[in-house]
Amino acid sequence: MAMPPLDVARMLVDMNVPRQGLVRLARGMTPARLAEIVGHLSSLEIAFAYSKMRARRTPGNQAHVTNAKDDPLQMAADAATAVAFGFDEIETTMRVARNSWSNALACAVGAAVGRWGTLFQCSSEEAEELKIGMAGFTSYAETVSVYGTEKSFIDGDDTPWSKAFLAAAYASRGIKMRCTSGAGSELLMGYHEKKSLLYLEARCLCLQRAMGVQGTQNGGIDGAPVTCTVPGGMRELMAENLLAVWLDLECASGNDARPTESEIRVGAKILPYLIAGSDLICSGFGSILKYDNSFNASLLNGEELEDYLVLQRDFEADGGLTSRDENTLLDVRSRAIEAFSAVVEELDLAYPTAAMKQSVLTASGSDDTRSFTPRDATLISEAIEQRGITILSVIKALAARGFETEANNLVQLVRLRISGDYLQTSAVVREGRVLSAINDPNDYLGPGSGYRLSAERRGEIATIRDVLTRDQVLREEDIHKAPEAKRIRYRTVGPAAAGNVVQDIVIGISPAFGSTLFRTVAGHPLSDVVRNLISGIAEGGCHARIVRMQHTADTSFIGLSAALLAGSGIGIGIQAKGTAVIHQKDRMPHNNLELFSNSPITRLEHYRRMGANAAAYANGLLPEPIIVPTRGEALGSRYHARVSLIYAIETALTIEGGVPQEIEVTLLEGHQ
Repeated sequence: MAMPPLDVARMLVDMNVPRQGLVRLARGMTPARLAEIVGHLSSLEIAFAYSKMRARRTPGNQAHVTNAKDDPLQMAADAATAVAFGFDEIETTMRVARNSWSNALACAVGAAVGRWGTLFQCSSEEAEELKIGMAGFTSYAETVSVYGTEKSFIDGDDTPWSKAFLAAAYASRGIKMRCTSGAGSELLMGYHEKKSLLYLEARCLCLQRAMGVQGTQNGGIDGAPVTCTVPGGMRELMAENLLAVWLDLECASGNDARPTESEIRVGAKILPYLIAGSDLICSGFGSILKYDNSFNASLLNGEELEDYLVLQRDFEADGGLTSRDENTLLDVRSRAIEAFSAVVEELDLAYPTAAMKQSVLTASGSDDTRSFTPRDATLISEAIEQRGITILSVIKALAARGFETEANNLVQLVRLRISGDYLQTSAVVREGRVLSAINDPNDYLGPGSGYRLSAERRGEIATIRDVLTRDQVLREEDIHKAPEAKRIRYRTVGPAAAGNVVQDIVIGISPAFGSTLFRTVAGHPLSDVVRNLISGIAEGGCHARIVRMQHTADTSFIGLSAALLAGSGIGIGIQAKGTAVIHQKDRMPHNNLELFSNSPITRLEHYRRMGANAAAYANGLLPEPIIVPTRGEALGSRYHARVSLIYAIETALTIEGGVPQEIEVTLLEGHQ
C-alpha cells in the first residue's frame, strides 16, 4: 500500500517484471488502490497487461448452446458442433425454466461427441443448477452472482457468505466454479453510493478471491450494454478483466452480452481480447444464431463465427477455435442426434422420428426444425428430475445402444470430478489432459516468451473455408475454355512488326489472354471483349490488329508496347482480367491517355467506347474520356485476392526478352 500507484501501474506493463511478483503485490492492496492503479493505464496498456497477467498461457473459448424451442435434439447437435469448432466449455440456459434438466441431458450427450473434455454448465436458478450438478450432468458452474455494494453484504442469498457456501458445495462434488460480477449491475445497484464502477467491481473481485473460488466471469457480462453507454465504458470492462487476472483468478472475460448493433463496435470490442488472449475469450460465444440464443444475443454469434475464424487468421491470434468443413460438422451432428435419440429411447423419455432427426441435421436454427416443442422438453425434463436419472444412467444407456465412445467420454469427465484435477485455476481439458495455471503457467516476459502459435496451430488457424487458390482459379477458367473455342479462334502468325498505316491501332493482349484465362473478373467472355474493342475501333474509322505480348503482363507496358507497334501510335493494352489502357507511343509507361482499372464493374459497352476513343485519338481528336462509374464499392476487398492470383498466372507465362506475336483473330459465325 505504501508503493506509489503510478509505479505499480508501470510495473504492470513492464515486460521485465514477472507476473508472480505482481500477483503477490495485489494481495496486499485494497480494492480502492487496485482500481486507482489500473485507472492509470490506457486501453492499449490494459490489453498488454492482461496478456501478461492472465493465469494460463494457452487461450481458450466458451460457447452458448441454446435454442428458441428448448429443443433437446437440436441442442445435442449444436453442442457437438461447438465441440468440433474447439470450444473448451459449453453453457446452456432455457426459455422455460422447467426445461433445465432436458437441456442438461442434451448438452451433456452432445458435448461428448467427437472428443472428451469439453466442460458443460446448465445456467438455471442457483439451487436447481446445484441439483443438476450433483446429478453429474454438469462439470462447472459460473452464474453465482456477487455484488460490490454495501447492501449486498446483508441481502439474503446474495451475501458473500452465502456465495462462499455455494462455492464450497460445488467444490465438494468436484464441480469447477466461477463467480459472476460486472459493472452493469454495479451501475444499477451502486448509483446512490456515488462510487466508481471500477471500484465497486474491484470489491467484488476481492471478495471472490477471498471466497477461494477458481475464477470469475467478468467484464460486464449481462450488464455490458449499459456499461458501454457511459464514457469509457468499454475501457472499464477491460480494466475489470485485468483486475481479475491480477488477483490470480481464472477469467472468462465477458464478451457474452451484445452491447451494440454496430458491427464496427462489436469488432472493436473483441479485438483486444483476441490479441491479448484469455482463459476464455468469450464467456459465451453464441455458437448458435442470434434468435436461438436464450441468453439474448452474444457479442458474437453463429452469424459472426466465420468472421471470427478469419480474424484469428488475420492477426495470427489464437482465439481457441478451428475452422471445420461441412462434412465434418454433418458427421458430428448426425452422431449427436443418434446418440441423444438412443439415450431418450433407452430411458423411455421420448422417441424422436426420422423426420425430426433429418430436420435437425441440416438446420441453421430452430426456424428450420420440425422437432421437439417447449412442452415436449418440459415433459422430458420433469421425467428426468422425478425419476432421479443421473449421468450414470445416461452412460449406461449410451453403452447399451452401442455408443461406447460417447459413454467413455462421459466416464472420463466423471473421473475428473472424483480426482479434482480440474479444480485448479484456469483449468480446461485439452487432448485428454487438464491444462491449467499449474502446468501451463503464463510465462510472458516480452518477445519470444509466453504463448506463441506453433507451426501446426498456425496452419490450423490459416485453414479457413472457401480459400481461393491458383489451382481453383485455373479449374474455374477451364470450364470456360470449350465455350470460348466456339466463339473465337486465336492463331499466332509470327513476330509483330511496326505498322505504317495511320489508321492502324494495336490491341495488345496479355500472355494468358484467351490461352489460359477466358473471362474478365466481371464475368465477360474475352471473345465479347475483343469483339467490342474491334467494333469500337471500326466505328471510329480505324483498323484493329491483335498482338500478344510475351515480355510483360503489366497493363501499362502492354499498352505502350502496342502503341509503339501501331501505325497510328495509339495502342490498347488489356489483361485477361479486364483491366485496360489506351496508350500513346511518346508517353511515359504509366502516363497513359485513359485507364480502365475498375474491371469488376467495366461493362462491354465501355470496351466498345474504349475502341471508339482509341480511334478518335488516332484521328487527332480529343474525345470525352470514359469514366466507369463507381458508388463506393469495396472492389479491392472483394477482388484483390482473385486478381493477385490471376496476375501470378499471367506473369508465370511471360518470357524474358520475348518478342510480341501477331495474332489472327477469327470471331466464329453465329457468335458475331
